Amino acid sequence: MKLFAIFGDPVAHSRSPLMHNCVFTHLGVHACYTRIHLKESAQLKATFFALQLSGANVTVPHKEAAFEACDEVRGFAKSIGVVNTLVNENGRLIGYNTDADGFMYAMAPFQPIKSVLVLGAGGTAKALVNKFVDEGMHVSVLNRSKGRLDYFTSLGVATYTWDTMPQQQFDLIVNTTSAGLSGHEYPAPVALLEPLIAVCHFCADAIYGKVTPFLHLAQQYRKISKDGADMLLGQGVLACALFLDHQFDNKQIETQMKKSFLL
Repeated sequence: MKLFAIFGDPVAHSRSPLMHNCVFTHLGVHACYTRIHLKESAQLKATFFALQLSGANVTVPHKEAAFEACDEVRGFAKSIGVVNTLVNENGRLIGYNTDADGFMYAMAPFQPIKSVLVLGAGGTAKALVNKFVDEGMHVSVLNRSKGRLDYFTSLGVATYTWDTMPQQQFDLIVNTTSAGLSGHEYPAPVALLEPLIAVCHFCADAIYGKVTPFLHLAQQYRKISKDGADMLLGQGVLACALFLDHQFDNKQIETQMKKSFLL
């Protein structure tokens, strides 16, 4: 039996085992998927091979460390330095990123989107900002501090801290931070978020399975919004296809994976 897992801290909330195991069961794949609570990013590669995993997903805060751990990185992940999917290819750790395409899958109902404000500057933000830029959108990034913004500035996008963010209008505001995952935090001060949300068209949160404070604020302003469930599905389908070496097409995997959201 092949073994797959998701690495994260925290990771107990992850729906990935339910999603992938649902696919394995319904498509007759002899495999199992579990969670691994990994606190030290430096232990990712050693843990992966110690457990004899065939593949894994990676969530916060290990996506950038996963990139460094790979023997080879392919596709979109290669240009952004962020990996969320790992595959054991004959003893070599191969890295991919399915976050950005998964997000675009989720945002299809929100089109057209011409301007985006991304909250946060971590691995998920890097993947999404690069994708948005590739799609020709006008992108801005807002982060608590300036330290992690240099990467985004190098892409030619506008960058702001909580102290420098001007009032602007965006089609879409996306929260990529972990604020609200296990508590009641906002991704930025409410006094800063409220006027931005008031004039935007759509709001999205990468966090799924709950109405975060950010999404609750969006609902108060009657904004069309969604959590990260569709993004999770989109990236999960693409990751599963990589795990199974494209033995099944994406539609077959999506059909079975969607069943897990009814459980």
